[in-house]
Amino acid sequence: MTAPVKEMLQTYPADLGRIDREALTRCIQETLACAQACTACADACLSEERVGELRKCIRTNADCADICQTTAWVLSRHTGYDANITRAQLEACATACKACAEECERHAGMHEHCHVCAEACRRCEQACRTLLGKLG
Repeated sequence: MTAPVKEMLQTYPADLGRIDREALTRCIQETLACAQACTACADACLSEERVGELRKCIRTNADCADICQTTAWVLSRHTGYDANITRAQLEACATACKACAEECERHAGMHEHCHVCAEACRRCEQACRTLLGKLG
């Protein structure tokens, strides 16, 4: 997943401006990875014996996956760029990742998939916050 994101940014025919390409690349990669981890975690939760106890985790996973996926799409489009939309989307993504990480951490002791997902969410939250800090 790493190479295509960077390669696509490098092939963009117009100037991307002063955006930090490394931070942008990392953020796109982390949002895609987090969306996958959250989707897989929700599915794994559905397979657990005591699925009823994981309802909030499943819901939070699903919301986080959708928000991360949307964030990746927003960050991948540069024509007609609107910094206000990008900032709002990054804030939403960081918030969703924080909430999902906290929820998954509640179950991480019993479910390894929740541990893995929480780590992916923390990385994504940090990548979003780093990019936000570099947007100015």
